[in-house]
Amino acid sequence: MDIILAILGVICIITGVLGSLLPILPGPPISYVGLLLLHVTKYAQYSSRFLILFAALTIIVALLDYIIPVWGTKKFGGSNYGTWGATLGVCVGLFLGPLGIIIGPFLGAVIGELIKGRKSDEAFRAGFGSFIGFITGTVMKMVLSVIIAFHFFKSLIIAVF
Repeated sequence: MDIILAILGVICIITGVLGSLLPILPGPPISYVGLLLLHVTKYAQYSSRFLILFAALTIIVALLDYIIPVWGTKKFGGSNYGTWGATLGVCVGLFLGPLGIIIGPFLGAVIGELIKGRKSDEAFRAGFGSFIGFITGTVMKMVLSVIIAFHFFKSLIIAVF
């Protein structure tokens, strides 16, 4: 049973790292499940402090992934219209696949700013802020998933060899 759980853990870790790049998959939560799967085997016993820390980081990064594009819109001069547009763009983009998740916040912020009556250059600047927020969220997810993968494979290699 330990071998099956470890193999499932490896699959979760790989899927989690890939999910950090593919917006349709929640990378860090899947990576964390892989860590938990290894924890219940004889191959690794992580401390509760370690598991709680990574659970908290996973939750924080998952939440920030939705918040940062909106924050980026504001930071680049977007109004409440652009912020709401970016938020709606994220929600609509979730149903349109990976490209929708990338383009949704950008287009939502631009459309929101245009509705407010902003000039197109101001609207596109707010959209760019949303895109920068998306990239920042992706980098955060990737970093966390890779750190989780490092701990997973370090523990597995030490246990097996």
